[in-house]
Amino acid sequence: ADRRTLLRRLSFDLTGLPPTPEERDRFLNDDSDHAYETLVDRLLQSPHFGERWGRLWLDFARYTDTTATWLYSTGQAHLYRDWVVQAFNDDMPYNDFVRRQLATDMMTDTGPEDVSALGFLGLSPNYWKELKLPAEIIKVIVADEWEERVDAVSRTFLGLTVACARCHDHKFDPIGTKDYYALAGVFASCRISERPTIDEQLFEPVLAARADVEKLEKELAALRKKKPIPDDQVKEVVRKISDVKSSTPNYDAPMASAVVEESLFVERAGKRADEGTKLDYRGEPRDLNVFIRGNPNRLGEVVPRRFLQVLSPTDPQPFTNGSGRLELAESIVGPAAPLTARVIVNRIWAAHFGRGLVTTPSNFGQQGDRPTHPELLDDLAARFIASGWSLKTLHREIVLSATYQQSSSGESSSDSGNRLLARMNRRRLDVESWRDAMLQASGQLDSTVGGPSVALDDSKNVRRTIYATIHRREMSTMLLTHDFPDPTSHSPQRVSTTTSLQGLYALNGPLLESQAAVLAARLADEFPEDDSKRIARAYALLYSRQPSSAELELGLQYLAACEVDERPAAWQQYAHVLFAANEFLFVD
Repeated sequence: ADRRTLLRRLSFDLTGLPPTPEERDRFLNDDSDHAYETLVDRLLQSPHFGERWGRLWLDFARYTDTTATWLYSTGQAHLYRDWVVQAFNDDMPYNDFVRRQLATDMMTDTGPEDVSALGFLGLSPNYWKELKLPAEIIKVIVADEWEERVDAVSRTFLGLTVACARCHDHKFDPIGTKDYYALAGVFASCRISERPTIDEQLFEPVLAARADVEKLEKELAALRKKKPIPDDQVKEVVRKISDVKSSTPNYDAPMASAVVEESLFVERAGKRADEGTKLDYRGEPRDLNVFIRGNPNRLGEVVPRRFLQVLSPTDPQPFTNGSGRLELAESIVGPAAPLTARVIVNRIWAAHFGRGLVTTPSNFGQQGDRPTHPELLDDLAARFIASGWSLKTLHREIVLSATYQQSSSGESSSDSGNRLLARMNRRRLDVESWRDAMLQASGQLDSTVGGPSVALDDSKNVRRTIYATIHRREMSTMLLTHDFPDPTSHSPQRVSTTTSLQGLYALNGPLLESQAAVLAARLADEFPEDDSKRIARAYALLYSRQPSSAELELGLQYLAACEVDERPAAWQQYAHVLFAANEFLFVD
């Protein structure tokens, strides 16, 4: 591929953003033998690398900022998202990345600042439990939650559909029902809870102060309901609340979405089924019985918490350290390391090439597709482990390859699906990169890394799309229209569709309309009197190239046909067309 194509491809792949005209000129004018390698290293060190690849991970982790109002939800979910972004930027070894997300609170070399990593489990979907219903029904709901966690963990890290064994031995893979309940017991022995990002001893006075404030706020609410409102009393309570908050160090310490070591037991509230249900949380781990045909009201034998039989070198030993989360993580990156490495290597490959060496990235079992290049997958996985599980080293190896640097033009009659990669696959931008590229071209993009989420439909939101609020039950219409994954469950890969709604959004959507207006204004400011330079600048900002003579002439003819008072609107429409073009939406 030519240099301009490589620059645009690499920039989107490693940072999710297009190259600026200045970056393009710097690369095209670099005559050194190592210009491409220098570009790769610079992009790998960009803080936007973690944003691009962190968003990919959030698909697997079914990340959400908020959920339905009647369910437990946290206002600090973004701490997990920011932790993931930072982990990718720091090139945290992938085996540590796995351990910390499952059990950082049980590790000796991590502290409270890492507790946000537990958001992988702490942001799991949870379901409404109406305690007026019989315990037999609530047990099914709770069992469904455990199944979701088993499914997310096994498919994300191991590429195995272990949850298929809830009701019976797996029909296709060597995973028995006992394997399923051995893992389900781990998640039955911990529950979702917010946890402070400071030391527990420092947090104790904060907890007491927050309890005092909660009482005062209830008192304040009661006073404000009185007629007439006793203003003096209200002011006094408000003052007390302010005093408690200001006098308590770390009062506003962030609370991370996490888990704690507590088992849930569902019991009848009375002797009869129609007397409702009570939830009993106990600070002790529990082993689950096998649920006959998956029904928690029909119990079989008790299964100790342990790892999967097929991935253990000998008979797996029962987990004895609390819930067993740390032992589970150690098993995933220990005895199961060859599979774990293949799964993440395949995911990274798929993100770069548009399809994986295994095209079913979350199913490496018998029902999954065979790898197109098994020796390559083995070799990449082995060297990934040998490199210290460095993801940046893996990225660097892939993008420096001759295969990655191929042109995307041409077809092979003997390989119509390009499974053997005789050329590069042309790929459509995901919705995040598409929107972010518009904001960058218009000059509005706020490149600040991290922080609370902002509503996507907020007209003032010019942050990267990874920082848009994700609602588990009420997804943004724009995201839904453009193939954003469902945050209620693990998403193996993005599926690209082409629909009439997407075309209508490009023509009439508020995003393109507003960004076209801002881009037109930017071009007018930079080149107030020269349409040719404006057009050339627009092509440089949007397509990383200069317009052809035919494209330039076409633009000039269109603008010349407009009256003077129509020119601002004409320029906005012209910019809108450039934004909506396929060249902006696709990467060669």
